[in-house]
Amino acid sequence: MLICIGEILADMIGEEKNGITTYERKAGGAPFNVACGLKKFGSDVKFVGSVGDDLIGSYLIKYARDFGMDTSYISKNPDRNTTLAFVELNEDGDRSFCFYRKNTADLCMPEVSDELIAAADIVCIGSLMLSDEGCVRYALDIIDRAHSAGKLVAFDVNYRTDIYRDTESAVKTYKRILSVADIVKFSEDEVETFTKEYVESLRDKLVLITLGKEGSEWHYKGKTGRMPTISVKVVDTTGAGDAFFAGTLSIIDKNMDNPFCERVLNDAIRFGNVAGALNTTGRGAIDNLPDPETINRYLSE
Repeated sequence: MLICIGEILADMIGEEKNGITTYERKAGGAPFNVACGLKKFGSDVKFVGSVGDDLIGSYLIKYARDFGMDTSYISKNPDRNTTLAFVELNEDGDRSFCFYRKNTADLCMPEVSDELIAAADIVCIGSLMLSDEGCVRYALDIIDRAHSAGKLVAFDVNYRTDIYRDTESAVKTYKRILSVADIVKFSEDEVETFTKEYVESLRDKLVLITLGKEGSEWHYKGKTGRMPTISVKVVDTTGAGDAFFAGTLSIIDKNMDNPFCERVLNDAIRFGNVAGALNTTGRGAIDNLPDPETINRYLSE
């Protein structure tokens, strides 16, 4: 079983037609996207997060319930609003973000019990909450308790420039989590932000790096593997990395007897590559997640 902890929000995806920009509401938030991906790929998963007692919060809880998620770990805060992320797409489907996120519900996270941690194989920590020092301490406490219980901790950098005061302070904060996580994921751009030398120094961790149209690669204790992805017509890249991470973690979780062997890791990123690619063929981070049968059909070709 996996636990995903962090933000759940609404992606407001913009589209201009005839000089008028409209926004389509979609469920989002990287840890929630990963949780939905894991659910879609057949994993046992719990999501822990917080929404406001508002229209958007009610929509997200209903969305999670309709998706088949256990919503008992999503708290509803009566004093805070739900975070919004406005998303603009360019002609290639690449996205840019603008967050409406001051004193919102995802900065006031629910407690995670020792019993829930004990039931998991992997605990996944979201990154958006790291803009708040209290949430950093919250994440570090969960990681410490997960390790004390013998669990793996996964962390996707998922760096968003407009959430943090400046890159230097953000990188410093992120490194506090990266130093204690077991599985970490970077995009190519994030490798440049953190520097190749720093990423290469994480030798004792499983490091996953997404390479866009070139696929992805893994690094672990001096060994490495690289796998190509498939070619698709891209509509929206929102959530592609989350779908990749969910796909990869789903395979690792199915092989907990030897999760970091080369065969498992190669199979994991191959599965993740196809999951991420197919997820870009429609709008939104979750609605176009492929089922495992579709992914395996691509893998068998």
